Amino acid sequence: MFWNKDSKENILPIMTKRRYRRSFAFKLVFSALMSLIAALLQSAGGVIPGIGMLISPFSAAPIIISMLLNPMYGLLSYFLTIFLLLLIQPSELIVFPFTTGAMAIGIGFGLLLFNKVWKVISFSSLFLSIGICLLLYLFQFPVLGPFLIEFRVWNVLIIHLFSLVYCWLWIKLGPWGRF
Repeated sequence: MFWNKDSKENILPIMTKRRYRRSFAFKLVFSALMSLIAALLQSAGGVIPGIGMLISPFSAAPIIISMLLNPMYGLLSYFLTIFLLLLIQPSELIVFPFTTGAMAIGIGFGLLLFNKVWKVISFSSLFLSIGICLLLYLFQFPVLGPFLIEFRVWNVLIIHLFSLVYCWLWIKLGPWGRF
């Protein structure tokens, strides 16, 4: 069954090969390149109306790849992407750190920390749920449009269920999900 499979089976050989064979300069440049790709993909929603909204969720992939290289470089890519979004597309600046970026950090840490797929999905969906709830209920930013604006337990459960499904899709369909 997919949920109980070992999540490190396919990514561990790639991680160890890439992590120890490359120099510090390569890892730094690679993190910067992943940040640039993530910032360009995230800003596609504001630059290219319509189709850009379908492209912008893919900005999580470069952050996840950087996290798998090394968690410190993944966090560096995350913060550098936030800085690049400040320069490229400031309107995406509030959405990325709390939704797509938080989910990418959660998936990256989850793939590194946990052995079972269901633990990775639960961990990353918690990051995404907290980020969406912070945007909706603390900052009053309507990230989901006019839906789920009022703070209710039912609304938080719906957000968490959505986050579980979304993170499951990322784990299942991503290159690290070939379990």
